[in-house]
Amino acid sequence: MESPSKEKKLKKILLAYSGGLDTSVAIHWLKEKYGCEIVAVTVDVGQSDDLKEAMRRAKAIGASRAWVIDAKKEFIEDYIIPALKANALYEDKYPLGTALARPLMIERLVDMAKRFGADTIAHGSTGKGNDQVRFEVSIMALAPEMEVLSPTRDWGMSRDEEIEYAKKHNIPIPVTSEAPYSIDESVWTRAIECGVLEDPWEEPPESIFEWTNGLGTAPDSPEYVEIGFSEGVPVSLNGSAMEPLDLVVALNDIAGNHGVGRIDLIENRLVGIKSREIYEAPAALVLMKAHQDLESLVMPKDLMHYKKAMEQHYANLIYDGLWFSALRQAMDAFMNKTQKNVTGVVKVKLFKGSAVVVGRESPNSMYNAALSTYDKSDEFDHSAAKGFIYVWGLPLKVAGVMESAKNVNGDLNGSAVKEEYTSACK
Repeated sequence: MESPSKEKKLKKILLAYSGGLDTSVAIHWLKEKYGCEIVAVTVDVGQSDDLKEAMRRAKAIGASRAWVIDAKKEFIEDYIIPALKANALYEDKYPLGTALARPLMIERLVDMAKRFGADTIAHGSTGKGNDQVRFEVSIMALAPEMEVLSPTRDWGMSRDEEIEYAKKHNIPIPVTSEAPYSIDESVWTRAIECGVLEDPWEEPPESIFEWTNGLGTAPDSPEYVEIGFSEGVPVSLNGSAMEPLDLVVALNDIAGNHGVGRIDLIENRLVGIKSREIYEAPAALVLMKAHQDLESLVMPKDLMHYKKAMEQHYANLIYDGLWFSALRQAMDAFMNKTQKNVTGVVKVKLFKGSAVVVGRESPNSMYNAALSTYDKSDEFDHSAAKGFIYVWGLPLKVAGVMESAKNVNGDLNGSAVKEEYTSACK
């Protein structure tokens, strides 16, 4: 798949339209450069923007049509829930909101491109961002015949130059040179980039945060939430049954009020550079913590430890744009199997930026108080420990004796070594 050459005549371009600076400028730039019809499509995964206004803006800039597709429910159920079952945190911190939204967006964009007879899909990713890979690799998987354009990558303008270009062509944009932040938002995470945030030494200004209170303004008293899970899926909040989407929205408000969910991360991008990323993810971080804790209550040790090793690989696949890979689909089968007993309730204490699990219960609990207690009701057979330790440690003992014999005698020959070895291993 190659980007179209200057000489190739395009029929119709479908633009993944966010309503931000890059894609707003892209409508005018694409129409000017290629002289063809531009259709703007926004996939709603929980953005707080006025999407109706964004559609009006797209048409005012030059799009022939502008569409919004509500995909929030699908986003939670088909993308977020699988990632939650896998405890998918990139570099143990980032809950992958943007990375999970991109393959869903491409699914819908490909559907719309075929519906409208578009031969090209354009996106607003930059040449050093992760999203260019996620968009284009996903298109390769779902519509290999489709042409792809990345105007932000092609035009070579800096962000300040984009703003000036917009002013010159009377393009309405939601940023200024004084507040040049790039925002990407879904119901799962809110990501903030650019401006002063590009200096990793500078503390993020309080003004950039919208989902979370600072520690100074968070409540002075803790709040407890009880999250119910059924086979790894969150199904209730504080005893009330809720659809996963509604639960995430409610938990974003509750946890964010207590300052929970801020992430300041030096992130290793797919394209090989380090980037300073700021995220807000109140519900995501609380749900991840609660889910991991419930797993520890109901999973056998070997399964839990093996799953931990796979979780980072799963997170990397998502981050690297390989959602539609056969490996990710096969890993989902494994993850779903591990969730059979992940049913129960987890109690989390929210206070001044922290979310601490303080209680958990499950009908599938493997915790046995009679075996764990140290009081007189203890049913553990302490006499079995000596034999267990002997068998468990015997390989180490044998190796230690052999090493000691070599140090003393210089080799392993002779009756003295044999006697020492036999005596020590009794």
